[in-house]
Amino acid sequence: MITFDDFMKLDIRIGTVTAAEKVQGADKLIRLELDMGGESRQVVAGMAHTYAPEDFMGKQVPILVNLEPRKLRGIESQGMILAADVGGKPVMLIPDREVPPGSAVR
Repeated sequence: MITFDDFMKLDIRIGTVTAAEKVQGADKLIRLELDMGGESRQVVAGMAHTYAPEDFMGKQVPILVNLEPRKLRGIESQGMILAADVGGKPVMLIPDREVPPGSAVR
């Protein structure tokens, strides 16, 4: 169990995917560029075995933005996409209607 204060430390925001491409030499990795409402972020996600790059274009997804950056295959990931895990495969979580990029998830 975590406290409510611990939960409040998570900065989860909605980003709109503006570019997507498979990471060369990696079966599961896809590089995404996201409009976060006033800033752009690059995220590397392990979702390429389930989704093609074009499946992401224009989609809005929740991003954990205050996660420490990490390099994957030499590419800096500046956050983490939140997804459901169904049978070991990721399923995108998307808002039921368009929201402004950068909107906080509460």
